[in-house]
Amino acid sequence: MTGPHPAVAVVTDSTAYLPPLPATAAGGGLTVVPLAVVVNGVPGLETVDIDSATVAEALNARRVAVTTSRPSPEAFSQVYRRLLDEGAESVLSVHLSARLSGTYDAAVLAAAEFGERVEVVDTESTGMGLGFPALAAVDAAASGATLAEVRAAAVAAAARTTTLFYVDTLEFLRRGGRIGAAAALLGTALSVKPILHTTGQGVVVREKVRTASRALARLADIAVESAGSADADVAVHHLAAPDRADALLTTLKERLGERLRGAYLTEVGAVVGAHVGPGMVAVVVHRVEGCPQADA
Repeated sequence: MTGPHPAVAVVTDSTAYLPPLPATAAGGGLTVVPLAVVVNGVPGLETVDIDSATVAEALNARRVAVTTSRPSPEAFSQVYRRLLDEGAESVLSVHLSARLSGTYDAAVLAAAEFGERVEVVDTESTGMGLGFPALAAVDAAASGATLAEVRAAAVAAAARTTTLFYVDTLEFLRRGGRIGAAAALLGTALSVKPILHTTGQGVVVREKVRTASRALARLADIAVESAGSADADVAVHHLAAPDRADALLTTLKERLGERLRGAYLTEVGAVVGAHVGPGMVAVVVHRVEGCPQADA
């Protein structure tokens, strides 16, 4: 089945931080479920009620509490039911790492209500580490693929994606329980600046360098190494650090040259922002393969 309403509807969550892609989103019917954020006791939904600037200002104030929470299973159930009622034969729900959020678990609980018609994928990442697999699923669905094929496209894209990031301080990750106290201590000892990445185990330290400028240079080095000889899509994210992000993206464009298929720049939203803090810069490398099952 092809056309404006694919047989498989694709759902993701608001931590994908997708760039503006109206043709893809409209053509594939990508549905985004927002996570919740509470700033100084005031609740809201990411990208709907609370933006990046608000959370960055709150984190800089330090006395302002910022917490996040997953969507409820009921919120996912409502979305799945609506999509199926509107004509989708099945739904693939693609989400951020279960190690970073309860969002995946909530989606799994909701999917159980619908039997084999709804499946859920854990991308073991966030940002465009989630966004690239979600868009791969949208493309597969738009081509008329089955639910199993759409799921395989998302899983393969996730396997070809590397997510790296730098933070000025590990304090926000430590507070949110996303990184252990021992690892957080690295960030204060001898002014060490860790480069982090997402894996199946959550957020882990990839390298340790001495300065912020060196960390950003190494981000570019590792991103180029991650691309290898493949063509690649690259996304750069930041929170309240547009100059750093612009410089990193410019460097990647120069170094990847003709192998760079697509380049995107977006600011992370309130949920990821609350855990990484202002100054964060991330790069996501999605290796492009001729065969969606190939792994790099």
